[in-house]
Amino acid sequence: MEVQVLNISGKETGAKVQLPEAVFGVTPNDHAIYLDVKQYLANQRQGTHKSKQRNEIAGSTRKLHKQKGTGGARAGSIKSPLFNGGGRVFGPQPRDYSFKLNKKLKALARKSALSYKAQENNIVVLDEVNFDSIKTKNYVKLVNDLNVADEKTLLVLPALNKNVYLSSRNLKKAKVVTASDINTYDVLNATKLLLTTETVKTLEEAFAK
Repeated sequence: MEVQVLNISGKETGAKVQLPEAVFGVTPNDHAIYLDVKQYLANQRQGTHKSKQRNEIAGSTRKLHKQKGTGGARAGSIKSPLFNGGGRVFGPQPRDYSFKLNKKLKALARKSALSYKAQENNIVVLDEVNFDSIKTKNYVKLVNDLNVADEKTLLVLPALNKNVYLSSRNLKKAKVVTASDINTYDVLNATKLLLTTETVKTLEEAFAK
């Protein structure tokens, strides 16, 4: 698939870049995408939820009233789950939600997500992206010039560029990552995928195996 290369002002440079079929032209595997997104979201969970069981509640353990003859239900200590302020039955406990996925499956999921973006013509390729200073208005001008200001964008750089990254952080619909940190969730969550010509080469080296 051939795509026009734009400059940072959104103008055509006259150059074209060939998106490698091995990365942007595979038959998408929806189940691989599902598993990779599920793992990503699971890894975001802290798993620090915790409720107290009856043995962890501070309170007396004396029996509230005699077992029989009251006409009411049998009652143990005030820490019983039946009473207000008592322990919780089968409450949440701290746990790790992460799980393992094979490298080949994760690579397939990423290539599938990139291929979906290519099929939908939602990939914009720039010759390069660089700012002289850290200013949010620099990134605002970039997305305005590319006519994607109202859409969720994911800019993938070949390497970390602090000026570009910090300039985008205050924008709710913009995200900047490096090619090595690209993940299936971010690709699918974005409406437009912004790449540089160098990023395309980096992704090809990483995934076209």
